[in-house]
Amino acid sequence: MSPRNNRRRGGETPDERPSTGLDRYGLERTEEYQGEDWKVRHVAGASAAGKRYRCPGCDQEIPSGTPHLVAWPEYGGVDDRRHWHKACWNAKDRRTSKVQRSRNAPRH
Repeated sequence: MSPRNNRRRGGETPDERPSTGLDRYGLERTEEYQGEDWKVRHVAGASAAGKRYRCPGCDQEIPSGTPHLVAWPEYGGVDDRRHWHKACWNAKDRRTSKVQRSRNAPRH
């Protein structure tokens, strides 16, 4: 049996390959929101065990271990990251400018 050949066929270098949007953390994409480009990344939730986040779309808590999205302005820093429910991110342009809580919603 001969050893595996791990060289790419076609002679393309990493710079010539088409970008798939993959990085070491998973699938990342750029979307426009509020007139600027935002980076969006899917989070499986398993790595955030014990952490609790509040979704800016619905103002509800994202339970630990729940799959969700992380979004931040393209030129923002770590402090600009926001954790969203996937449905809330997808509906962000259809929501009103001010989210109102129900009477029995927790205030954190």
